[in-house]
Amino acid sequence: MSPLSGNRRKIAVVLFNLGGPDGQDSVRPFLFNLFRDKAIIGLPAIARYPLAALISTTRTKLAQANYAIMGGGSPLLPETEKQASALEADLAARFPDAETRCFIAMRYWKPLTDQTAKAVKAFAPDEVVLLPLYPQFSTTTTGSSLQAWKKAYAGP
Repeated sequence: MSPLSGNRRKIAVVLFNLGGPDGQDSVRPFLFNLFRDKAIIGLPAIARYPLAALISTTRTKLAQANYAIMGGGSPLLPETEKQASALEADLAARFPDAETRCFIAMRYWKPLTDQTAKAVKAFAPDEVVLLPLYPQFSTTTTGSSLQAWKKAYAGP
């Protein structure tokens, strides 16, 4: 029981992942988001943003061709949604006295961290568990996702 709400304890699990374009039109903005991250290109914003625009513009066609092979977009979000759904079902079975909900925060494409933070805030959890799905720790993966989360979410 949550001492704050008097109801079942509410736990939010936030799955972090890289993200990927969901279609051919989102390849360029995805690449821009990726390369404008200070953790990826450690230059001041005044240089990093134009460089991110240049890289994303020049790499778009090649990246679109690669994503076309995979059906036009990245499979990362649909696969992460399957993981979130399975985890949510497992947590509900293991912890019937708690209300658990899984959320997905992609670093460079939708659902972006800001969107996810708003959804978590609306859920009003008593506890938030952050679960990076990256295969390793790196400042450019988990580190960057944690920084984005701290900037976007001020709850428990």
